[in-house]
Amino acid sequence: MMQHALPDDETVRSVIRLALRAPSIHNSQPWRWLIGDNSVHLFADPDRHLPITDPDSRDLLVSCGAALHHLRVAFAAVGWATTVHRLPNPAQPDHLAAVECSPRAATIEDITLAAAIPHRRTDRRRFSSWPVPADLLDTLSQRAMAQGALLARITDPQHRFQLTTAIADAARQQAADPDYATELAAWAGRSVVATEGVPAANTLAQPARHGDTTMRTFPHGALTEPNSDEDDAGQLLVLATSSDDRMSQLRAGEALSAVLLAATELHFASCPLTQPMEVDTTRAVLQYQVLHGVAVPQIVVRVGWAPIGSNRLPATPRRPLDDVVGRFPD
Repeated sequence: MMQHALPDDETVRSVIRLALRAPSIHNSQPWRWLIGDNSVHLFADPDRHLPITDPDSRDLLVSCGAALHHLRVAFAAVGWATTVHRLPNPAQPDHLAAVECSPRAATIEDITLAAAIPHRRTDRRRFSSWPVPADLLDTLSQRAMAQGALLARITDPQHRFQLTTAIADAARQQAADPDYATELAAWAGRSVVATEGVPAANTLAQPARHGDTTMRTFPHGALTEPNSDEDDAGQLLVLATSSDDRMSQLRAGEALSAVLLAATELHFASCPLTQPMEVDTTRAVLQYQVLHGVAVPQIVVRVGWAPIGSNRLPATPRRPLDDVVGRFPD
């Protein structure tokens, strides 16, 4: 029988510090971590739920799933395999995962993937006109599949039109809601000393439409587009699952992390797009028109080449480790 244990406390904290670099809706970082004697536990933090943007808590669960996958990648890079028990306690719905560890030699692939974590950025700028190679898309699809999700390439012109129209419709509906505007303003336009939320330096100064794709407009953005007249050849991918329960949403977050880290490792820019999932009518368009009802859409991912000469984006802030880590009563 495999014996489960944890590495020393400093190693565990270092691994969690990397897990905190996971993307989350508006950089809300809606998670808590508890360290036990033999396991690490992930909890959702309901106090960081965005009720207007994310009424069904879908974005929250996807965000936590991304952090869970980051944790697994970080543990693998320091020589520890992980066994994950997802949603281990029905009586505690916020208890999302219990992670056990066992020693296992790290591979070059493990170390390389973990090295991508601090370099990943959400890039909301226009992408280059260079097409995304098919072998890259194959790699991203395989990484998503390994986490139990489907990554659908939207290449058919009609499906692409339906998807981009849904993205624009969701943006219009949310923009007409004053409560949405208030909530967004509370999380956006943050200064360089913030520990949460989306910094002004990472959001566009002007509303943007990259080719046919409408980007979310954040207030008080300061990011400018690269000086280029290139067409945008960004590829739109829909990350989907076979069902839509909480387990599926958590696994979708793990698949999102796998896709974004793979894109980073391969030197591509990426940007998750959640707006069409946050409005019921536009999400239905994705499910029944773009995906023909065969899978449930969870998030859209835009990938492409960053334009030559574009500046590297700053890292978005993270809460102090001690604010999100505690002890679990094993």
